[in-house]
Amino acid sequence: MIRVRDLDAALDFFVAKLGLRETRRMESQGGRFTLVYLATGAEGDAAEIELTYNWDQSEPYPTGRFFGHVAFGVPDIYATCARLRDAGVAILRPPRDGKMAFVKSPDGHSVELLQSGPALPAAEPWSSMASQGEW
Repeated sequence: MIRVRDLDAALDFFVAKLGLRETRRMESQGGRFTLVYLATGAEGDAAEIELTYNWDQSEPYPTGRFFGHVAFGVPDIYATCARLRDAGVAILRPPRDGKMAFVKSPDGHSVELLQSGPALPAAEPWSSMASQGEW
């Protein structure tokens, strides 16, 4: 995920100049942001870049804040989080919604885990687990 201040300029760079293709877009009126997903379109390449445009961001993002995180789709977010927790990884944002969680790498990189397909039904201990730290 990359935060952008000027969505049109970012799309000109990534799409018109670098040749990526917009695969999907989501706008959140309540959250006041737009997410735009870009991919190469190459056969067998499922990787995407997510551009996050926060509508109210007027100042440039400081270094270290414009890059947000990497994300991985997982087949079972609860099993993945349990395996990571059992291996000593802190679950900073638990998958309370059955769809998304955040952990950090040993170097402090924020890593988002996304349930592939529809969200799983809410389940404990995740549903009532509080978030911790920053992600």
